[in-house]
Amino acid sequence: MTHDNAIAEEAALAATLSSFEEDPPREGLGEGMHAADAFLLNLDGYEGPIDVLLGMARDQKVDLAKISILQLARQYLQFIERAHQLELDLAAEYLVMAAWLAYLKSRLLLPREKDGEGPDAHAMAEALQFQLRRLEAMKQAAENMFKLPQLGMGIYRRGMPEGLRTTYNSIYDLSLYDVLRAYGDIKQRAKGGQYELPTFHLMSMEAAMERMTRMLGKLPRNGQCSVWTTLDSFLPEKNTDKLYMRSSLASLLTVTLELAKQGKIEVRQDGPFRPVYMRATTEKFDDVTMEGNAVATGT
Repeated sequence: MTHDNAIAEEAALAATLSSFEEDPPREGLGEGMHAADAFLLNLDGYEGPIDVLLGMARDQKVDLAKISILQLARQYLQFIERAHQLELDLAAEYLVMAAWLAYLKSRLLLPREKDGEGPDAHAMAEALQFQLRRLEAMKQAAENMFKLPQLGMGIYRRGMPEGLRTTYNSIYDLSLYDVLRAYGDIKQRAKGGQYELPTFHLMSMEAAMERMTRMLGKLPRNGQCSVWTTLDSFLPEKNTDKLYMRSSLASLLTVTLELAKQGKIEVRQDGPFRPVYMRATTEKFDDVTMEGNAVATGT
């Protein structure tokens, strides 16, 4: 690229940037900035703050062709390493300025693009100004937030509260189906999904055998045999549980047939649906078995 072309390109960029207003002054930048916080450049052809260099580039008061972008980047990195306590927003503004200078220098070095290709310089300049304004607005909003009165510092609670009771009125927006469904879900969770078998109070075969042999041993004797007695006399007394009484009758009848099978008792019935009579034919029932299991009895 010849020197005349570089001058023409720089003039075109300056004409593009001249249509924009200057950025509003920001605290911490420019003349009021502390020397330790300022980003001072020392480049070939310029020495001073970076924001001044950016303003001079806009006003076409400095030849960007003589500015080394490599030195600019290196000095910015050294500045960041040096300023560990630097505010983040201030470092971000310096980075935006350095990037904008690098863009201007690249426009001088690269061939001119055809119409419609690549980003528009007008749009990029407007985007840069928008970013700087937004950064300033966020910074100002944060400062205003910290200036608000704080509880315990600017404002204080009342030492003696009035003790007013707060009443909350609940407003439900649901249908009858939703209410029934919620109630069903609660009942289902409380009930659980595990089925438990019901328990019944019944007389077992072992208990019936023990009861019958014990009562047969106490019957009056006429020789080796006892007197005749009915099956109903072996049922438990003073028991109002009908299910237990029916199970007792069934268990005692089964035990009666088993003892008659073993020859321990004699059984007779005078007719259908008549009482069942029995008598013991032995005095001892120690060897009585029920389905192959020995049953301990007493006389």
